[in-house]
Amino acid sequence: MALSSSRSLARYLALRDYLTDHVGGGPRVSFAGVINLQKGATLPVVLAMMALYDTWSATAWTYLALHGGYGLVWLLKEAVFPDPAWRRPITLPGALNAWVFVLGPYWLAPWLIVAHDLQQPPAVLAAASLLCVLGVALMVGADAQKFFVLRARPGLIDDGFFARTRNPNYLGEMLIYGSFALVAGHWLPWLVLAWVWLGVFLPNMLAKDARMARHAEWEAYRRRSGLLLPRLRRAR
Repeated sequence: MALSSSRSLARYLALRDYLTDHVGGGPRVSFAGVINLQKGATLPVVLAMMALYDTWSATAWTYLALHGGYGLVWLLKEAVFPDPAWRRPITLPGALNAWVFVLGPYWLAPWLIVAHDLQQPPAVLAAASLLCVLGVALMVGADAQKFFVLRARPGLIDDGFFARTRNPNYLGEMLIYGSFALVAGHWLPWLVLAWVWLGVFLPNMLAKDARMARHAEWEAYRRRSGLLLPRLRRAR
């Protein structure tokens, strides 16, 4: 069963990577550039939506600050400690697929807010802000630790942000985008996130576990850490 699951995961990842990295052939662009464009454009795009629909509510401004601010943090992170995984070249049709199926749908939440003047009470906006701050701290801290530790020495990272969860960066991203969906207060952004989390994040986490299993200290680390949520008690 485990072998069959591993093969299914490998086939899924191969198909997914083909649809971004190789489909269509022709000229190539940096995957990082495609992602950075969406992240950096979020603030002006949301602001343009607000102007277009003449929606200037506290909910719209809060969303602008959270999602737009996160985009600026992402660009700063990429400038200081970029993730090598995103530096690979992809085809133009692959970049279009990334926009259509992942990056573009992230802007559905702000469009719903401004086009339909969705408004949330202050307590919800405060909760979303708290989630976003925690998520940014986790994501940036974990990515920084991974970048600088691996630059100093290769191998398993099992302390710091990674001590109790094997994927604190993904957990941070989920808190961040969950906060955006919370501000929207609509089911459609949650549907988008369900697809991204199950179709992108989970396979990546499982593939990472498979790669890390080659390390001698892997099994002890796996027992004391969670795949995503922190394991607070030591496994016996």
